[in-house]
Amino acid sequence: MASRPLKSAALLRGSIPDAAQTPFPRPPATIPFAKAARLAYLHRMTASPHRPASAPHIAGLPDDAAPARRYPVEQWHPPHCGHSGMRIDAEGRWFHEGRPIARPALVSLFARLLRREADGRHVLVTPVEMLDIDVADAPLIADAVASEGSGPERALRFRIGATEAWVGADAAHPIIVESGPHGPRPYLGLDAGLRARIARPVYYTLADLALEEGNDPPGLWSGDAFHSLAEPAEPRA
Repeated sequence: MASRPLKSAALLRGSIPDAAQTPFPRPPATIPFAKAARLAYLHRMTASPHRPASAPHIAGLPDDAAPARRYPVEQWHPPHCGHSGMRIDAEGRWFHEGRPIARPALVSLFARLLRREADGRHVLVTPVEMLDIDVADAPLIADAVASEGSGPERALRFRIGATEAWVGADAAHPIIVESGPHGPRPYLGLDAGLRARIARPVYYTLADLALEEGNDPPGLWSGDAFHSLAEPAEPRA
């Protein structure tokens, strides 16, 4: 069935680029991820909105000109080297040593290095170093959605704001709704154990579609999987 336009401004119409499938080259394991250079680089990038021409290179990363391309962080198992000095607040804003990281390109780079460990910690991973990062809620935000088809044939894709990558909802990337202090908190499951919080306007778009389809419980199909949008019931005392 042909796709139809949605009322919400959260929908982005048009073609959605597929993620590149070309594998990354493996950098030599001997390249150091120099802590002093990294800290100097972060200090410069957070202190000024203008990137200095002589900013140090972040060692240990493959050369990459495609900002929406995901790094294979699941394949990297370097030693743990402490804390990065970075945190991500509940609105998905990035900070280093208390200062906002002002460069979108730098946020995109670090967002593609994120991984969530089995114990719930979030880390930044390169082939040669792993660093802790504090995350208040979900580290990423799904800020737009595109829908094609309807019913079981529907396909939903979400744009991840920090990287501008598109992720399709399916069994491996489910929509999860949790109860929050101010109403439902919807999330999209991602690779590497991560998840993205679905922005409220995007959630309202999904809710409108679900109400029109009349599913019980309210929800939508995508990627051959049904995704419930209902907020979990309060546990009985």
